[in-house]
Amino acid sequence: MALKEYFEFSAPTKMIFGENIADDVGDEAESLGGTCAMILTDKGVTEAGLVEPVKESLESCSLELVEVYSEIPVNSEVEICNEIAEIGKEKGVDTLVSVGGGSVIDTAKGVNILLGVGGDLLEDWQGTHLVPEPLKKHIAIPTTAGTGAEVSLGAVIKHSPENQKISFNSKYLLPEVAMLDPVLTESMPPRLTAATGIDALTHAVESYSSQEHSPPSDALSYYAIKMIFEYLPRAFENGKDLEARGNMLIAASFGGIALSTTMSIGACHAMAHAAGGLCSVPHGIANAIILPVVMEFNLEDCPDRYAELAPAVGVDVSGLSETDAAKLVIESITEFIAEFSLPRTLKEAGADLSFLEMLTEEAMGDGQMYSNPREAEPEEIQGLFEKLLT
Repeated sequence: MALKEYFEFSAPTKMIFGENIADDVGDEAESLGGTCAMILTDKGVTEAGLVEPVKESLESCSLELVEVYSEIPVNSEVEICNEIAEIGKEKGVDTLVSVGGGSVIDTAKGVNILLGVGGDLLEDWQGTHLVPEPLKKHIAIPTTAGTGAEVSLGAVIKHSPENQKISFNSKYLLPEVAMLDPVLTESMPPRLTAATGIDALTHAVESYSSQEHSPPSDALSYYAIKMIFEYLPRAFENGKDLEARGNMLIAASFGGIALSTTMSIGACHAMAHAAGGLCSVPHGIANAIILPVVMEFNLEDCPDRYAELAPAVGVDVSGLSETDAAKLVIESITEFIAEFSLPRTLKEAGADLSFLEMLTEEAMGDGQMYSNPREAEPEEIQGLFEKLLT
């Protein structure tokens, strides 16, 4: 294997894993040196009773818990970040505790920018490496196993007036602590379990084939893929299987670190961002629909990368050519995704052919497109979208 001429790797977020570990969030918050905390979450997480132990732990520590904001929508929104930041500024918040899925954690990251350096999210901070200095403290407690947002340096937040998903990337957006508690993921329904799990799979597969891959991202991605193939079906069938739930949390975090290390991972994510922003297709479902099509599109430019994944996805490629082995891997991943009865096309997921040109334009301008293993022309991406919209 040819060695990369240059790469960087950093994973500074402290990861803590264990059943009911979220009960110890107060101790972690104290160790960060903060004085005033805010919990960010959503209605579903609150109604499931998952916030209460976090709240109790914070109330029993030396920090003052001044706000529990539970109105974060399914898709993070810039306007919501602005609203929460105003509350945080008024109450002197210096520690954010996000309890939820990727939308909640990404919202906390957006809020943190506004609390830490101020300014306007859209005009000043969208893009990569623009945040100039450390922000407030952030403890992330994921209740889904998919986005890896708890360990990633990125946030994707919707700007509703323009139906766009805006990306923010900075090492200063990395949470100080990620608390991985499988008990908090038990209540995820099967469809959400599948969609978030395929999101994690997509992070890993695209990170592995990205032009920006590196030895650390390869190792993390490969292990994540292997774990997802083993444990996602179990978590899908039995939400109370804490071994499966725990391994999926770890796999999602590994995929998130790989994504952060690689930064730009591929066309699937670029297209999924466009579908989510313009057509409100949930991100995990968009990835599940688009990944097989993009892998087939990329095949001729990275058969070696796909072929190397054969053991992780459980296929024997002995005696096959590199290309045939890669085709078998793509087939295995496609069949694996199909097991969970998610939508198979963007049309089935609610997208409309009238958005074809806008979807193409948004995807081509997305930063995830730049390191796709095959350089894509606009008409090629439009062709992939058209295939999935008819």
